[in-house]
Amino acid sequence: MKILDRYILQTYLKTFLSVFIILMLIFVLQAVWLYISELAGKDLDIDTILKFLLYITPTLIPLILPLTILLVSIMVFGAFAENYEFAAMKSTGISLQRAMRGLSVFIVILSATTFLFANNVIPWAEYNAYNLRKNIAKLKPQMAIAEGQFNEIGSFNIKVDKKSGDRGQYLSKVIMHQQKNNRPGNYTVIVADSGELKSNPNSNMLQLVLFDGNYYEEIQSKNPKQIQKKPHAQSYFDIYTMNVDLEAFNDVDLDEKSYTNRYNMLDVGGLNYTIDSLYQKKSDDHKGLAKNLYGRISISNIDLNIKPETDSIYKGNIIDLFENKVKLQIVNLALNSLNSTDQVLNTEEQLMSVSDKSLNKHLIALHEKYVLGFACFILFFVGAPLGALIRKGGIGLPLVIAILLFLTYHFIGIFAKNSAEDGTLNPILATWLSTLIMLPLGIYLTSRATNDKGLFDFDSYLNPLKKFLNLRPKNSVMIDGELVQYSFLNEYNNEKLINILKNHEALDFDKSVKPFALNQLLSRNQSIEDLQRQGVIINDAYSQSKKEADNTISNSKIAYIFYNLGVVLLILHFVLKNNGLPQIASSAIQLSIISLFVYAIYYAFTWLTSNKFYQHLGFKIKPLDKFLMILGLPFYGISHFLLKNKIKEDLDKSCILNVK
Repeated sequence: MKILDRYILQTYLKTFLSVFIILMLIFVLQAVWLYISELAGKDLDIDTILKFLLYITPTLIPLILPLTILLVSIMVFGAFAENYEFAAMKSTGISLQRAMRGLSVFIVILSATTFLFANNVIPWAEYNAYNLRKNIAKLKPQMAIAEGQFNEIGSFNIKVDKKSGDRGQYLSKVIMHQQKNNRPGNYTVIVADSGELKSNPNSNMLQLVLFDGNYYEEIQSKNPKQIQKKPHAQSYFDIYTMNVDLEAFNDVDLDEKSYTNRYNMLDVGGLNYTIDSLYQKKSDDHKGLAKNLYGRISISNIDLNIKPETDSIYKGNIIDLFENKVKLQIVNLALNSLNSTDQVLNTEEQLMSVSDKSLNKHLIALHEKYVLGFACFILFFVGAPLGALIRKGGIGLPLVIAILLFLTYHFIGIFAKNSAEDGTLNPILATWLSTLIMLPLGIYLTSRATNDKGLFDFDSYLNPLKKFLNLRPKNSVMIDGELVQYSFLNEYNNEKLINILKNHEALDFDKSVKPFALNQLLSRNQSIEDLQRQGVIINDAYSQSKKEADNTISNSKIAYIFYNLGVVLLILHFVLKNNGLPQIASSAIQLSIISLFVYAIYYAFTWLTSNKFYQHLGFKIKPLDKFLMILGLPFYGISHFLLKNKIKEDLDKSCILNVK
């Protein structure tokens, strides 16, 4: 290894280890804070807590390692550029690619190691952490009653609105479901206004005293007629005392491993096997549903029950051949069959939705193992050239840029995976999406850093866009391929501007100056009637077309505003829906529909007024193409500017012909 490669690698590794350790400590503390409710009040020994941290730490690597590589790359290469070390390298003929070559080999090795880590160590950590958390939750279940959610304690599911007291022993608004071994389901419900937990350190019994409540229990009956009456027992109580045996909870083996089949506990081989099994199960379920539905309609048995006769031809309604009593039986039978089939389809849809969600989670978990190593490689080629371009090392600016980039990368991944779980987005694409977005950014930054260009060259991107949208500086026009500015007209008084309109040729002006001179006069509160009284000849064709052009552009602006509002709300709807906010998502989609409806109305107004504009223009010219107007309907963010510039150009042509 050459001296330069060794120097760059040593500098990178020192910074890498420092940043990695700092970020690891931060994320471990955040994980402890996240799980503090599961650990507090359990009388856990220090070995169990350390074991918990040992299992949690590897699961943080998918977050910490990409952020570390991105931040360190920006810091190290930014420091090289800031201290003119890159300038010294380039003066000796060493390019940026040559300087990155040694580190690239290290990053490739690190990426391969990361895949092995994700395939072997992280599943082991997930397996042990999940089982340890489940075992810890069994200790002192009275501490596990969280506010606002159902908590399982023995054979009870209990929910409380609030807890109070020095030990959280006082409960308010208690709802309980009691499970019984001989009858699965929640058939016993207890609702109380308040309650109190009482326990003795020397006793294995937890006493729950409820105040001012109701007890409801559905009574099980073997008689079908009684079941239809829904028999139940209901009573009111002032005080109701319940005892929960905690002996089983006080003898918990924290090393027990009873959960083994979660998707994040499997390696690549296990995931592939499970995914194949889930695909096969999905195929079998579809075939079973098809067979079930085919059997329910009894098409195969229809010839056994009907003996057709061909002695006459009947063209009426076949049900009219039966008596009213038989008609009623046929209709009831058909309705019952339809309702039954509908229930079967709804049930199967729910079951298949759960199965599809499980399959998608396994696919995401499989590709996450591959994408982690690839992401480390891509983020290095984002951070290293970015550091060389911003020419700033240290913690300040590089840290801000790295966090912004990583948050963008991370949240795109989260939103995509949430969308993929319910099938909205392909799970494989969702897993790779954030990394694939960073890939062109890495190529772009590496290319610009290699060619010693700035971070952004806006002109190279804006000029083609301006040319496509026909955007020019204000008070300018293209004449024979050259841009001519008429900004100097702002300094002319009204008399000079009127002279330009009357006799531009004598003043050595091109005829294209007339629209700009006229607009300048109109902006100074000079009406068309005022100009006509001062000797300017303005034909009615221009006056009418000017009015319709203003109406068209005004309607187009309103349509443009509501179009953007509707699109933003539509995107917001899908984001909120896939992240657990269905009510706000529902409001967003309703507002989006209203906005797009208003947009469609003003789009129609724009089309109508543009047709009127071309009718009054005063010369023959091809109006807006109907096909392009329809094509531009879903892309009004672009077509608005094209339409506006087209109207202005044609109005200027009318001005040149009709204003003298």
